[in-house]
Amino acid sequence: MTNKYIFETRDFMRVIIAGAGEVGFHLAKLLANEKHDIVLIDIDQEKLKTASNQLDVVTVKGYSISYKALQDSNVSDSDLFIAVTSSEETNIATAIIAKQLGAKKTIARVNNVEFISTRQQFDIKKLGIDEIISPETLASREIKRLLKEIVLTDSIDFDNGKLSLIGITLDERSILIGKSQAETSHLNPNNDFLTVSILREQKTLIPRGSTVFELGDHVYFIAEPEGLERVLNLSGKKRIEVKNVMILGGGKIGQNAARKLSSIYNVKLIEENRDKCIELAGQLDDVLVLNTDGRNFDELKSEGVGDTDAFIAVTGNSEMNIISCLMAKQHGAKKTICLVENMNYIHLSQMIGVDTMINKKLLAANFIFRYIRQGTVVTFKSIPGVDVEILEFEIKENSKITSAPLKDLNFPKSAIVGGVIRNNNGYTVMGNFRFQPGDRVVVISKPECIRTIEEFFNEV
Repeated sequence: MTNKYIFETRDFMRVIIAGAGEVGFHLAKLLANEKHDIVLIDIDQEKLKTASNQLDVVTVKGYSISYKALQDSNVSDSDLFIAVTSSEETNIATAIIAKQLGAKKTIARVNNVEFISTRQQFDIKKLGIDEIISPETLASREIKRLLKEIVLTDSIDFDNGKLSLIGITLDERSILIGKSQAETSHLNPNNDFLTVSILREQKTLIPRGSTVFELGDHVYFIAEPEGLERVLNLSGKKRIEVKNVMILGGGKIGQNAARKLSSIYNVKLIEENRDKCIELAGQLDDVLVLNTDGRNFDELKSEGVGDTDAFIAVTGNSEMNIISCLMAKQHGAKKTICLVENMNYIHLSQMIGVDTMINKKLLAANFIFRYIRQGTVVTFKSIPGVDVEILEFEIKENSKITSAPLKDLNFPKSAIVGGVIRNNNGYTVMGNFRFQPGDRVVVISKPECIRTIEEFFNEV
């Protein structure tokens, strides 16, 4: 997944964010770690106070569409204006006005999936908007991606699978439990996978040789294609072919996900509103739409929830989504995916047994963040609930990282090189590996360490 940047490289940018909700706050946090000049606009003084207390940002109280608020934020000097309030009409109008007042680039968050799908029919840049994003569309794409390997909690492919980052929860079947990385090295004779991060009781670890695997660890590996099967075997997991999918919730995400998945899987969509069901049945030809109350688990059992390969809960109620996923798992569903609106639930859902959590606000913030990455980053990803970022760099001529073998580069302890793609092949790397111009390098890093990591890939 290659990202084309819309900004020239520089030490910092001036970014204005309209909306201090969860999307705006998370985005401001990511940018503050990068030492950019951040201004946050919102009408809610409490949200601004929270942001000001926790982040190095300037706050402006007022409606983002207000000329005075935009003037107070010095919009004419901004490199990027991002409108992520809860109102898509406000976001569109604010982005247009900001552009007219001098903002170099603008991004607007919208919720209307139809608006995204028809964007090619008109030129939004003529309106003054450089990019639009839909959290609902991003969530639907994420669901489709997560179903590729249902025994994994997460899977991110680099260069069409030449390297993959995979997440697995260790249970009693894994032979890794109780052993350190050093002690298990003989189980990886071809060095075709590498442990790059462990989520343990809400704490994210960058593992070293002495790190011991524990029951319940949520472990992330970088693997070559051959190493993927080895990791599954060591973890006591077996591949499962996905055939049947059940989606709870007929809102925008559920409808869009059902449409994307129905060409691949047998899809049942559960919606409690009868009129909505009739509407969805007319729009989704290859989806079985059922008028059932998702809170009544006896009804879900009668519809075959225990026989489904993947149960996906995407109603607007986070608590209902979590509980229904837990019940589906208990009754035989092989994988559960849960939409959680409240970011505070992210760790909770993973600790209590939900396989994979998605948060559309977090997806939106990370999507925007990709547009303002500096240097030679070509991919940026986050894993919900895990305090690391996954970055893919392309090495240029005379980059610092080519000056010595990896073991001699003094690479930060808060980051780890997961692997490299060279000459169309993927490799995990050891300490004696030497990088070359043109290599694509996958790095897993704590957020506060990203700027330091980037310096290794800048040209000397």
